[in-house]
Amino acid sequence: MIDRSFIGRSFPPLITGVEAGRLRAFARATGQRDPIYWDSAAAQAAGYRDIPAPLTFVFTLDLERDDPFYFINEMKIELAHVLHGEQAFTYGVPICAGDEVTLISKVVDIYDKKGGAMEFVILETNAQNQLGEDLGSMTRTIVVRNPK
Repeated sequence: MIDRSFIGRSFPPLITGVEAGRLRAFARATGQRDPIYWDSAAAQAAGYRDIPAPLTFVFTLDLERDDPFYFINEMKIELAHVLHGEQAFTYGVPICAGDEVTLISKVVDIYDKKGGAMEFVILETNAQNQLGEDLGSMTRTIVVRNPK
C-alpha cells in the first residue's frame, strides 16, 4: 500500500526558463497553425508579451526536473506498476517566451479501489511566472497496479 502520509506533501519547487525555440518546437509537434506560435510580432499584435505556449506545454516543463519521476520515486512506487490515469489543466495567464516559471507539486489524494488491487495518486502542480502571475495548474492521476 502507498503511504497515505504523502497526502498534502509538497515537493521542492522547480524553476525553469521558457525559450522561444522550445515553444516553436512544441507548437510544431502539436500541429499549431496560428502565427502567434511562431512569430513574436504576431504574438505581440495579438496581445501577448511574446510567443505564447500552447495550452498543455506546462507538462513538458515539469519533465525538466533531474528526475522526471520524482514523486513516484519519492513515494517508493515501482514504475513498472504505474499507469497514466488522467490529466487535467486549468489555465491562468499565458506562459510566454522569456518567462521564468516556478512549478510546485503536491499530492492531493491517494485512494484505492478493488480491495487495494489498484491505488490512485493525484498530484497537483501549480505554475507561476516571474511576475507572480498564476499560469494555471495541472492535475495528474496515476494508477498503481498492485501485484497479488
